[in-house]
Amino acid sequence: MDIIEELMQDAVDCGFSHVGKLDVSTIVLRKAARDSCAENKCGRYGTNWSCPPGCGTLEECEQMIRKYKRGILVQTTGDIDVFDYDTYLEVGRQHNGKFAEYAKIVKKKAPGALLAGAASCSNCESCTYPDAPCRFPELLSYPMEGLGMIVSQVCRDNGMKYHYGEGTITYIACVMID
Repeated sequence: MDIIEELMQDAVDCGFSHVGKLDVSTIVLRKAARDSCAENKCGRYGTNWSCPPGCGTLEECEQMIRKYKRGILVQTTGDIDVFDYDTYLEVGRQHNGKFAEYAKIVKKKAPGALLAGAASCSNCESCTYPDAPCRFPELLSYPMEGLGMIVSQVCRDNGMKYHYGEGTITYIACVMID
């Protein structure tokens, strides 16, 4: 079995709602995504190695991504009431937990894989940024937007839905290999 097919099955086994192939050549990094990060709505900008500016310039992120040819997109979709912020957060926690579990599997089977999730890296209770190097660079997971990806475009360009209808929320992550 091809490593992509094997990792896709692993993603299904981890409980993701949707799994698809990723052609890394379709990824276009945008300054707009990075500008959105700079607004710091999540409170992580400038606080860790996975988010801007710690993850490098847009050009450095481009160089990092172009080392890969293919990968996998994973999604967690949950039902949500428009005004139910707690469920929104819970679906995000579920997705991030699945992605952390999946990342361990990916790193065993494809040690050089690049991980890009729906949130900044949370492997350490407190990040060493900017005072010391990352403690676990082999486990570092970047937010897709932090690298400069417009997530909806990445999904669309790879034949996956981004929105699954009224009353749903979807979190997305990807791994890049080869």
